Amino acid sequence: MSDRFNLSALALRHQSIVLFLIIVLGLSGTVSFIGLGQQEDPDFTIKTMVVRTFWPGATAREVEQLVTDRLEKGIQEIPYFDFISSYSKAGVSTLLVNVADATPPDQVGESWYQVRKKVADIRHTLPPAVLGPFFNDEFGDTFGTIYAFSADGFTFAELEDYVEDVRKDLLRVPDVRKAEIIGAQDEKIYVEFSYAKLARLGLDPQAILATLQRQNAMRPAGSIDGATDKVYLRVTGGYTTAEAVAETTIDGGGGRLLRLGDIATVRRGTIDPKEFTMRFNGAPVIGLAISMVQGGSVLQLGKNLKAEMTRIKAALPVGIEVAQVSDQPAVVDRSIGEFVTALGEALAIVLLVSFLSLGARTGLVVALSVPLVLAVTFIVMSMLGINLHRISLGALIIALGLLVDDAIIVVEMMMVKMEAGIDRMNAAISAYRSTAFPMLTGTLVTAAGFLPVGFAKSSVAEYTGAIFTVVVVALLLSWLVAVIFTPYLGYHLLPTPKAAGHSHPDPYSRPFYRRFRGFVATCLRWRWTVIGLTAVAFAVSLWGFQFVRQQFFPSSDRLELVIDLRLPEGSSFAATEAAVTVMEEILAGRPEVDHYASYAGGGTPRFYLALNMDLPELNFGQIVVMTKGVAARDRLFRDLRVLFDEDPRFIPLRARVLTLFNGPPVGFPVQFRVIGDDPARLRAVAFKVRTIMEGNAHLRDVQFDWDEFSKVVRIELDHDQARRLGLSVESLSQVLNTLLSGVAVTQYREDDKLIDVVVRAVAADRAHLDRLDEIMIGTPGGRAVPLGQIAHLVYTQEPGVIWRRNRQTALTVKADIADESQPPDVTFQVDPLLDPLRAELPPGWRIEIGGTVEASAKSQAAINKVMPAMMLVMLTVLMLQLGSIQRMIIVVLTAPLGMIGVTTFLLLFDLPFGFVATLGVIALAGMIMRNSVILVDQIEQDITRGIPAFEAITGATTRRLRPIVLTGAAAMLAMIPLSRSIFWGPMATAIMGGLAAATILTVTFLPALYAAWFRIREVQPES
Repeated sequence: MSDRFNLSALALRHQSIVLFLIIVLGLSGTVSFIGLGQQEDPDFTIKTMVVRTFWPGATAREVEQLVTDRLEKGIQEIPYFDFISSYSKAGVSTLLVNVADATPPDQVGESWYQVRKKVADIRHTLPPAVLGPFFNDEFGDTFGTIYAFSADGFTFAELEDYVEDVRKDLLRVPDVRKAEIIGAQDEKIYVEFSYAKLARLGLDPQAILATLQRQNAMRPAGSIDGATDKVYLRVTGGYTTAEAVAETTIDGGGGRLLRLGDIATVRRGTIDPKEFTMRFNGAPVIGLAISMVQGGSVLQLGKNLKAEMTRIKAALPVGIEVAQVSDQPAVVDRSIGEFVTALGEALAIVLLVSFLSLGARTGLVVALSVPLVLAVTFIVMSMLGINLHRISLGALIIALGLLVDDAIIVVEMMMVKMEAGIDRMNAAISAYRSTAFPMLTGTLVTAAGFLPVGFAKSSVAEYTGAIFTVVVVALLLSWLVAVIFTPYLGYHLLPTPKAAGHSHPDPYSRPFYRRFRGFVATCLRWRWTVIGLTAVAFAVSLWGFQFVRQQFFPSSDRLELVIDLRLPEGSSFAATEAAVTVMEEILAGRPEVDHYASYAGGGTPRFYLALNMDLPELNFGQIVVMTKGVAARDRLFRDLRVLFDEDPRFIPLRARVLTLFNGPPVGFPVQFRVIGDDPARLRAVAFKVRTIMEGNAHLRDVQFDWDEFSKVVRIELDHDQARRLGLSVESLSQVLNTLLSGVAVTQYREDDKLIDVVVRAVAADRAHLDRLDEIMIGTPGGRAVPLGQIAHLVYTQEPGVIWRRNRQTALTVKADIADESQPPDVTFQVDPLLDPLRAELPPGWRIEIGGTVEASAKSQAAINKVMPAMMLVMLTVLMLQLGSIQRMIIVVLTAPLGMIGVTTFLLLFDLPFGFVATLGVIALAGMIMRNSVILVDQIEQDITRGIPAFEAITGATTRRLRPIVLTGAAAMLAMIPLSRSIFWGPMATAIMGGLAAATILTVTFLPALYAAWFRIREVQPES
């Protein structure tokens, strides 16, 4: 090989430049590390859009057939479409539009634009009274910082004004993207009257509505064009106060003029009944949620917000208090701190291995090479916009155990050459000739093992994609540092061998190496026994893998608990609020609780990207509890589960407590969807599914996503009688809606606010269902008749909500895990028991698996699509290096043997095998082949030099022993800090086990396989 392309020789000829680069790259890397943004988890795209449509007065079935179905049909045609999950309720249609997991993140916005276009095209086919559709294509916005504002001595409306001012101030803080107010109660001006009193006065409620609308109408009054000016005319008289509404004059007929305040109560208040509230530690508050710009630094945002809020708090009047509900910067600071500590521990372990195994000065060369690789890696991360977070820091720790390999190989080879009497310069040059390209091949093969992570098209791959980028960058940089900077450092720092070239011309003639050479020779002589034992161990590991617990993503180590309270469909907001209040009283007495925020009528804003969001529903409440530690969180979690099982106050509702999870949101971990066209039969099948699931001891809270009916009073109008009185279905509906629910007839304008003026009956007339038939209905003729005289009231029920999936009715049976079992394991226990049910289903009906198994299958499918490309890259690189299909096959056959250690370690430590561990095992194949290819290449070099094949195998294996063991030990021990992590632990343990087994097999099985493959026999010395 010509030394013109010998990078080590080039570096040693230009040592001043190399020293300059070391200093510059070290300093630049330090600056880059300090400047990297910090966040808890990497960003990933929530590929869901919410489309809501309102059709007041329609039943759930009518909404489903005339609104939901038509919208679904049009939306299904958008690019990258995956599925639509929808639910229809009385008067409301909600669609959750999902694009395919493989949709490129930059194309998601285009898909949402196409949804809007498709809906606009079919909007004219919807019923005329429909309101909307309304779109939410920012469903994935995360509000990591949430403040709660409470007031003593101020009305809620006054508090909202102050919060709005704070919101405007915070929007000017750097890195703040959005600031949204939560739990504010809209103000209304209520005009409430007794329908009996109106009937006595002979007043038609519709006439009152018309008068209010005319009085407050805003209409142009024209303008006058003068010679130089244009003068506009303004007619005054619009409402400016609530008192002005009360002074409105009503025509009472017969020349009577009545003051509205004399025949009705006019008052200003907040929305009643309420629809959504937020409370903090049991007290009503208004929340302010802050989201960060894409790619910003959470910690820097936290500092900026803290400084601005300190100023704002000082300026707020006495009586207004501010508390912090969610503090993402504090969470990130703790999380990043733990990972940086783990990174430091891993670095210390790698350096300690180097010093102990190589000696002080030799280890110092490796010790200086590793931080240099990290420094340049930080520079590249900064250039690529990769922040410090759970994934990138974990990837750095994984890379640490790998990037030390090249430096150890080069230093070890230099020392061997120097011990053989070669001077420093030629030792470095010779080391490059011997190891540079086999190392590069090993590096590329290892990097190829991470290709499925980097190029898979899914949300999970997007979440974990930094593993590929960081590890591959670090590996490639480690090779460059090993062939350029490590020889320079070795030239100056390596010790001079004591008897170089004299007493020990062959450094591998020492007793230890002689014994090891004899051991390898024994493996070659008993090659088929070694191969057979390895094959048996591999088969046993595959069989034993079935006993390894399976999971998708592990739970998070965050301290929050989330409590869901779901009341029966059709429950009132008051009932939901009462249930939330009961839960608050329980939490208030618990020592594990630091603080809690509760929401009635909906759920919390997305304060954590992986949170499974719940849309606003009157029958739903949620409480986010911040505990005082992991132990406190787990203790409270167990106690609440017992409470929900035993306390009679929670039996009528579905109460659920859960910890937060890593990875994309899934919802209930175990789910089975029953899909068909007949709702009645669908329920019957779903009840059988539920019975089977309830029979599994590992499941709890088995429930449906819908199967409840809402209470309905059907007003069957006597059409003949109604026509004689001049009434119609439309006019009667308008009157009843006005009296019972209230109608906004106009808007009172106050500064930048528009306040509805709502006309309705007094509370006494609205609250009594048993007096419904006594409601007096005014007629066009001036008469008033009770409702019971013109209609028959039928008390019945109707479906409260109807769920669909891709235009088919779908009823999901879902459950939580009751113990330490993993959701995939339990799902696969239940699934075979459903096969008899599946066999009885009509054509087109099906029972599908959902939950974590479905999400994991999608992610695994995305990984599998990239596997052929990974194999092609690996094989191509190996072929280019080895130049032989047979030798390439030998190297490839070592790749799966890591499963022996993977299964052993996961079972030994009772750890689950999840998606992240899957990525580690795939990459493990590349790590194993890295050492294999270098060993095979060394054998080939020795044979080419004329050494007998048997001796070449034993000699090459002996010379490669120390670097193989050292690199394997460094990689395994570097995983120890990572093994403590809930998220990374299974992956780190799997890699440690795989590398432990592979290290042994590389120096036993691989030589035996090579000898067997090429039929190499030991040459007996002549007597």
